[in-house]
Amino acid sequence: MSLSECLISEITAEFPSFRLVPKHGDRLSRLIDVALKLITFGAQDAYLTHYHTVLGHTLYVPRSWNSASDVERAIILRHERIHLRQRRRYGMPLMAFLYLLPFFPLGLAYGRARLEWEAYAETLRATAEYCGVEAAEAPQLRRQIVGRFCGGAYAWMWPFRGQVRKWFDRVLEDIRLEHDGSSNLTAQASTSPGPSGDSGETDG
Repeated sequence: MSLSECLISEITAEFPSFRLVPKHGDRLSRLIDVALKLITFGAQDAYLTHYHTVLGHTLYVPRSWNSASDVERAIILRHERIHLRQRRRYGMPLMAFLYLLPFFPLGLAYGRARLEWEAYAETLRATAEYCGVEAAEAPQLRRQIVGRFCGGAYAWMWPFRGQVRKWFDRVLEDIRLEHDGSSNLTAQASTSPGPSGDSGETDG
């Protein structure tokens, strides 16, 4: 099984009703696309083509899912699994309330920002795990994620660019520490002797 297939299997074990549905041809997705274009004055015009959306236990995938690499799909699934767990933690009504209202639907959506901070932290961890810490530190990824919070794609959910950059740097620092700790443990394990300190030979 590929990496993404393994993750889908894990998510389905955790959420038995989980499924993937293409946005193309889905009536609800088309309606949401139109609504987002109106609400964001056209700033969010890629909902059907590039954005992945969890509603309930369903992951609605855009056309770009078909051309994404296995690793790209795995990173997306790690992000969306966080939203599934958030829904389980808060319940659907509270999750919807937090995502849409506090403090304001546009321009200062603190609830949505907090939910997405958690999910995008997982995006960075998955990127570091699958592609290396350097990939998570890439300026292009930083610009993309900061832009998601401060731009129209998420209805300007948290427009304080400096604060988002500080959050990004804190997450990266945690990832570096986790990576360094894991590397040190691996190095110690590879150089330490066996349990008895001998060559590991046994009597037949």
